[in-house]
Amino acid sequence: MEIRNFCIIAHIDHGKSTLADRLLEFTGTISLREMKDQIMDGMELERERGITIKAKAVRMQYTDPAGTQYMLNLIDTPGHVDFTYEVSRALAACEGALLVVDASQGVEAQTLANTFLARQAKLKLIPIINKVDLPTADVDHTYQQIHDGLEITDEPILASAKSGIGIKDIIEAIIRDIPPPTGSAADPLSALIFDSSYDSYRGVIIICRVFEGVIKPGMKITFMSSLAEHEVLEVGYMKLKMFPVSQLSAGEVGYIVAGIKDIHDVKIGDTVTETARPTLRRHHGYKEVKPFVFAGMYPLASSDYDLLKKSLEKLRLSDSSLMYMPETSVALGFGFRCGFLGSLHLEIVKERLLREFDLELLITSPNVIYRVTTIKSVTEIDNPARFPDYGDIIQIEEPYVLATIICPVEYLGPVLDLCQKRRGTQVELKYLDPKVVILKYELPLAEIIVGYYDSLKSVSKGYASFDYEHIGLRPGDLVRLEILVNNDVVDAFSVITHKDKAQTMAHFLTEKLREIIPRQMFQIPIQARVNNKIIARENIAALRKDVLAKCYGGDISRKRKLLEKQKEGKKRMRTFGRVEIPPEAFIAMLKIND
Repeated sequence: MEIRNFCIIAHIDHGKSTLADRLLEFTGTISLREMKDQIMDGMELERERGITIKAKAVRMQYTDPAGTQYMLNLIDTPGHVDFTYEVSRALAACEGALLVVDASQGVEAQTLANTFLARQAKLKLIPIINKVDLPTADVDHTYQQIHDGLEITDEPILASAKSGIGIKDIIEAIIRDIPPPTGSAADPLSALIFDSSYDSYRGVIIICRVFEGVIKPGMKITFMSSLAEHEVLEVGYMKLKMFPVSQLSAGEVGYIVAGIKDIHDVKIGDTVTETARPTLRRHHGYKEVKPFVFAGMYPLASSDYDLLKKSLEKLRLSDSSLMYMPETSVALGFGFRCGFLGSLHLEIVKERLLREFDLELLITSPNVIYRVTTIKSVTEIDNPARFPDYGDIIQIEEPYVLATIICPVEYLGPVLDLCQKRRGTQVELKYLDPKVVILKYELPLAEIIVGYYDSLKSVSKGYASFDYEHIGLRPGDLVRLEILVNNDVVDAFSVITHKDKAQTMAHFLTEKLREIIPRQMFQIPIQARVNNKIIARENIAALRKDVLAKCYGGDISRKRKLLEKQKEGKKRMRTFGRVEIPPEAFIAMLKIND
């Protein structure tokens, strides 16, 4: 049986999941009775948002008119910039890729990025112009963009995943153009782990691509990075459900069950080999992913701390780009400092913890890693609470990204204005064609993690697309903005911001907190402080008890005495009173944007 391993890559919302549905239908992998839209997006969250979050593997079987049987292993990948790491893992397990471009929207930012990733992985690219049956489709224009902008000379296949147009041509192109795997079943076992998940009864389930050798039940295997040894209990392949087989050979994609209970034994990108006859060639795996956006996660109920720890461990099995470490906050108690690839990634992780593990969480304001050079040392700071004294600081550096924005010419002005407001520096401006322009800007990462994508969609009426890559650290004029409630610093509200934006942000935060924090029997001052100077203040007025209600006339000195006594009591309250800050105040911190 001939094998072809391929994935589908595209910009978000260009029809990857729908194309996967049609391929499953055409090859008879799934019956019409079982069929539903976005069938490979099994997560409830994916179906709700209409996006792919996790790369999924599925095996299809196809017999051509000449009677040759083919095993087609498909991996459907995400399209959002925050999940590029998922795409890179899928590319390492394939020999070819279907590059899907929407005929009505043309080449977009993530299309460029994914094409570059596929070329780096030396994959055979098959270009597909999708949604050709839409009234707004401009096939000639899209063809020109693929040819000129992406420098792909192959003739694109015209298709409509919704209507089923061109599906047979795509299957034929996969068989004809994508090279078969080269490994031999006689060589020592070498399999690349590109995904995993946790089952309460069976332990860790590994999803892998076998490059060389054979893997079967009863075999002793070793993970080359952790050196952990396990006995294989079951192997098989995915056809939306798991189907056990007697063995997996070189070139195949499938799963391994080995009763692994310690989830730390499994590392995404590791090589699995046979203990008795190990391979000498370790797979190069994946570049270790570095999180770029950090936020504190705290359980609403402090008793849920252990549950949060276990939930993060299990979640990391299926999302290896998630990082976490324990931390303590004076205001919020025990929690974790978590690292994410972007703000959408943060949102998805929070939602998955709520749905899959029933955890109610408080999340602090997202921030990035800064490198601070002091007179004593150079340190990396991912939490504003660890900011050193101003007198010791020589230089602060912040991470920058090179952003690629593709938008129609009529929205160029507002997009340029938005990038200027976000402290951007223009690097390149070129026309993809007379109607579409490509912009390249160097922007501080801190400026794009909250609100930037929404603002970009707003100023371009939804037509601009956005992608970015990290380009290192640059010096910046940065300060720590601290919030004091009743003269106590609330570390969870501290943010690192640019000096020019500190005043605006200070007024925004103090006004927001004045609305959210409930009134007490004493006045509560809310202050914003930069470099030990108060730059903004709001007061929450005290609730006043009517102590004069029992006085019906008489001498004025009696009333004065009662009012003086009340004044003394409020002064004592203000000194010793504690202010309970409601969860809504921490949630409001996530909504800071321009």
